[in-house]
Amino acid sequence: MPYSGRHFSEEEVQWIRDLIASSQGINRAAISARFCEHVQWRKPDGGLKAMSCRVALLKMHREGLIRLPPTQRPFNRASKHTERTFLTLPKAPIEKNAGDFELHCEVAERGAVRLWNEFIDRYHYLGYSSLAGAQIRYFVKEHDEILALLSFSAAAWKTAPRDRFIGWDASKRKKNLPLLVNNSRFLLLPWVRAHNLASRILALVCSRLPDDWQQRYGYWPLLAETFVDKERFAGTCYKAANWLCVGETQGRGKMDRYNDRDQPVKTIWLYPLDRRWKERLCA
Repeated sequence: MPYSGRHFSEEEVQWIRDLIASSQGINRAAISARFCEHVQWRKPDGGLKAMSCRVALLKMHREGLIRLPPTQRPFNRASKHTERTFLTLPKAPIEKNAGDFELHCEVAERGAVRLWNEFIDRYHYLGYSSLAGAQIRYFVKEHDEILALLSFSAAAWKTAPRDRFIGWDASKRKKNLPLLVNNSRFLLLPWVRAHNLASRILALVCSRLPDDWQQRYGYWPLLAETFVDKERFAGTCYKAANWLCVGETQGRGKMDRYNDRDQPVKTIWLYPLDRRWKERLCA
């Protein structure tokens, strides 16, 4: 049973059931940590993959495989990130040549994450949704003016064109998948208008992403991926920033178990973050 990029055996699911039944008052975070310790499910930096495990447990709970204890502090996650403040109101158009911008990027730390989420929910066509796994958010600014927002998070578990291009088998993908990161959001604010600015921003952020990821998670990512809805976008800015288009998705989505193909078809783009990316991913 695959959840959060890991296959859970029936014996492991039963172990979780037994832990819940025998541990009165245990909360969901403790169940996740205990299971990760039991099976030694760890991140590349040695820490427990507790958040990935909590996502997996919640999916099992919703599918009726296990019964988790009630959440101790329920809240409306959607309303927390969809409320509107004056900080994200539309602004007057900013129009000039891409080369005239004095760009710099900043990691959105804890105090700024809520603002980042609000911008994304207000102006990105996909809206706000929680990022998967390890993650990092960026603001791209000129002086104090926010121009664009990007995020990188856990890579897709598998996609045939990408995996063929890399050349790894299932066992190497399972081991080395954390070394891939997914550009899960890219938003150039709608009042910012400059030809080629998006590709400049991509190049700027990708140049510092490996160092920021190393500092936060203790390891160096090797390859970035992204998925572009081909009905909406041509992927021009990725092509201009030297990303490689390696194929298309099948429109199935990760939860399509019956081959419904009800998701938009997306082009798959990759960007090497290390010269030895292929050798190391296939090691």
